[in-house]
Amino acid sequence: MSLLNFWDTQRPAKRRRISEESTETKPPSPSPEPKEVFKTENAEDAEADHLPMSQTDLETSLPTIKTEDAIEEYEALKDVDTGLHMRLRDGVWQKGKSSIYVDAFNLALETVLVEESHLFSPAEMEIFTQWRKLSYESQYLYVRLFLRKTSAWHRVNKLNYYSDISDLTSVAEDLQQDRSLPDSELGSTFRFAEGIEEITTLEEASSLLLLEELKIFAKEAKVQGKSKKELLAALCETSQNQTGLRDTGNRDNHFTQKILDYTGGCIRLVSLPRALFERVHLVFYRSTEWTEKSLTTIILAKMSKRAFPEYIVCRSNSIFASRDALLEFESAIQTQFAVDNILEFNGPPTTELLQHIIDLANKFHPRWKELVEQEQQKEDSIYESGEGAYLRRFSPAWVLTRIIHKSLHPLGRFKEHKREHEVLEELLSQRLFHAARRGAWYQRKALLEEHYMWALTSTDGRSEEAQRKHWKRIALRTCETGLEDPLCHLIFHYDLQKRITKLEKALRVVKREQHDFGHVMLGKPAERTIEGIRIDTDEVLKAGSRKGKPTIWIDPREGGECRVEIMCLSWYRDHGWKGYHCEGGIVRTLFGYLFYDILFTYVPNVFQTAFQTCPLDLHTDVFYPSRASEINHRLVEITNGGAERIVRGIHDLHSETQPCVVGLDWSFDLDDLVEIVQCFRGEALATICKVMAQEYQQRGGGIPDLFLWNYETKTVMFAEVKSENDRLSDTQRLWIHILLVAGVKVELCNAVSSKQSKE
Repeated sequence: MSLLNFWDTQRPAKRRRISEESTETKPPSPSPEPKEVFKTENAEDAEADHLPMSQTDLETSLPTIKTEDAIEEYEALKDVDTGLHMRLRDGVWQKGKSSIYVDAFNLALETVLVEESHLFSPAEMEIFTQWRKLSYESQYLYVRLFLRKTSAWHRVNKLNYYSDISDLTSVAEDLQQDRSLPDSELGSTFRFAEGIEEITTLEEASSLLLLEELKIFAKEAKVQGKSKKELLAALCETSQNQTGLRDTGNRDNHFTQKILDYTGGCIRLVSLPRALFERVHLVFYRSTEWTEKSLTTIILAKMSKRAFPEYIVCRSNSIFASRDALLEFESAIQTQFAVDNILEFNGPPTTELLQHIIDLANKFHPRWKELVEQEQQKEDSIYESGEGAYLRRFSPAWVLTRIIHKSLHPLGRFKEHKREHEVLEELLSQRLFHAARRGAWYQRKALLEEHYMWALTSTDGRSEEAQRKHWKRIALRTCETGLEDPLCHLIFHYDLQKRITKLEKALRVVKREQHDFGHVMLGKPAERTIEGIRIDTDEVLKAGSRKGKPTIWIDPREGGECRVEIMCLSWYRDHGWKGYHCEGGIVRTLFGYLFYDILFTYVPNVFQTAFQTCPLDLHTDVFYPSRASEINHRLVEITNGGAERIVRGIHDLHSETQPCVVGLDWSFDLDDLVEIVQCFRGEALATICKVMAQEYQQRGGGIPDLFLWNYETKTVMFAEVKSENDRLSDTQRLWIHILLVAGVKVELCNAVSSKQSKE
C-alpha cells in the first residue's frame, strides 16, 4: 500500500475550526439591516482560488493552508502520533529525528515507485535503494540542498542545519562516498554529492566567498574592483603575471588553494542522482514547476482536519506510456525552459539568441508534426469520455507546440513573414494543443495577410492592386473563420471584428453584405455617481497623490471608517438593495453549488489524492471539453429554472460536514443564495456558469466588486466601484460585457467626495 493510499484511510470527517470565533462568524447580512463585515476561513479559501500559474496543478487543487503554523503542528504531531510517523519512516522514526521535508520527499518517491516504477531503469532503481539506506541526517541534508534547485557549491560550515544534523561534516562525507552500481550506462559507481577536491578553477572557488571576503584576498594580492566579477578578473590577471606562478600547472592554483583553505569543506549535489530525483518529482507532480512549498503542501493538506468531497481517486500509470515517452517529455521541457530564459528572464534577447530559438523550432518541427498526427489518431480511435484532453498536457507535442509558438516572435522580428505565416497555418490546422492561443494566432495571421503576404507570394498574373485585394480577402476570411471557431475565445472577438469592419471598407464591400457587429460589441455599463465623505490622511496630503493607495471613507450607515466599496454598498442598501462586497465570491459559490457533482464526477487522472478541492484540470482549458455533455445538460437545467432545487439539494447533503470545494464559501446563508437564484433569470445564470466552466482560471478575476439583488423586483445587479483616477481593466471590461450580454444589469459606480476631512 502506498503512502497516498495509507493516508486515504486517515482522512478526518470534520473540517478544522480555527477558533471559536470563526465557528460563529457569518457573512454580513445583505439586507438593509446593518451587520458587521466578515472574514472567515472559507472566505480566505475563496480569495486564494486565483493562484499564480507557477503552482503545479496538484498544488492548486489542494486547500489553502497557513504553512508555518501547519508545519509547527506537524512537528508537534510527531511526538504523539508515532504510528503515522513510523509508517512514513519505514518504522525507524525517533523523536527529534525527522522532518516534514524528508517525509514529503520520500512520499513523492514511494508514490511514484509504487505506481510508475516501469519508468525507471534497474540502475536508477539501485540509486533509490541506496537512498533508502542513508541515515535520516544524510537524507535531510540532501533534501535541503535539493530544494535549492541549483548546482552551486556550498560551504559546509555555513549550512545552518544544526537543529537536525549533529555533525554536518560527517554527514557531508557520507553523501560524498562512492557507491556501487550494477553495470549500466550510468557507470559502475556514483555519489550523491561531491566534495572540495572537485573544485579546480578560481571561478568556482571564488563563488564560495561573499564580496567582503573576496575583497580581503584581493587586498592581499594588491588588486582592486567593485564587484566580484571585477575582483575575479583582477586576481586571474595577477596570477598570470606573477613570475613565481608561471611554471605551475594551473596559474590560478595559488589563489584557488588559498580560498579553499579558508572556506574548509564544501559540498555540491552530483548531477546524475539530482536529475533522477527531479524526474521523480516531474512524474509525481506532473509538472516541473515545484518548490519547497509544493513539497510540503500535500502532507499539510492530508493532515488538515477538514472534510473533502467524495470522488474516485485515480492516479493512472498511463500518463507516460513508457520510459522513452517520459524522457522525451523531459527533454522537451528542458528545451522550453531554455527558450523561456532567452525571451523572458534575461533582458532583451540578442540577434544570435533569437536565431537560436528559430533553429530549435526548426529542429523539432518534423517531430512535432509526427506527434500531432499520432495524438489525433489516439483522439479518433482510443480515448473515451474526454480522457485525452488532460493526458495531452503530458505529451511532448504539448511542449513542442509551445516552442513552435514561441518561434513566431523572432520570425516576426527578422521579418520572415512568409515562414511565420506558414507556421501559423500549421498551428491553426491542429485543434488539440494550446487551444487558448488560437485567437492570437488568427489575429496575427490576418495581420500578415493584410499587410505583407501580397508582396511575398506569386501574383499569378494579377496587378499589384489586385494582389493586395486578393490577400485582403484572404485576411477577411481568416477573421471570419476565427469568429466561427468555437475554440477561439470571446476575448479575441473584438479585435477580429474591428479588422473585419476595416477590411470590408477597404474592399468596398456593399453595405448589405457587410457584417454588423452592433449587437456583440463590448457593452458599456450604466454609470452612477455616489457622493461620500473621504478622509485624507497626513500621508496622502504630503504625497500629493492617492495613486496606488486605497482611499478611506466614512460609512454613511454605520459610521466609522471603511473602504470605498463598503461606502457604496451602504448607499445601495439605503435604496432597497441587498448585497455583498465579495468580488466574485457569490459567483464562485453558486458555481460550486450548481456544479458540485460535475466537479467531482469521474474523469481519468484528474483526482490523484483524496485531499483535493477540485479536479486537476479545472484551471486548464480541458475541463469543459472533458465534461461537455454533463455541463451542457446542467446548463439546460439552470436555464429551465432548476437552480434553486440544485442549491437546496447540495446544501442538504453537505452543509453539515462542509467539505472543502474550490470557490464554495459555506458561510453564505442558504436563504440569501435561494433568493439570489430566484432573482436570476435562468438563461443569465447559465451563461455566467458556462463562462466559469470554460475558463475558471482566467475568468476568476475581474468580476465587479458588488453583487446586489432586489427580491421584490426579482432583479440582480453587479456594480464595479471606482474612485478618482481608477480605470477599468481589460478583464473587468470583458466580465461587464459578458454580464450585459447575459441580460444582467451592471453599473459603474463612481465614488466622489462631497466633503473631505483630515484625519
